[in-house]
Amino acid sequence: MPIEAPDETPDETPDAPSAERRHLAAERKNHRYVWWYLAYFLFGIHIVAFVMIYAVTHAK
Repeated sequence: MPIEAPDETPDETPDAPSAERRHLAAERKNHRYVWWYLAYFLFGIHIVAFVMIYAVTHAK
């Protein structure tokens, strides 16, 4: 008795498009968070640099 191939592969399940949309939405959200973290990091680095410049120029 031959084994028949299934009609649907795991990628072709009925909820795959919604799963793909959820994945893309999560990826977009994570991408946005990465940019925010990068912005905060760079802002913080500049604050530290300005404080260090102030400390060096006002040292006795």
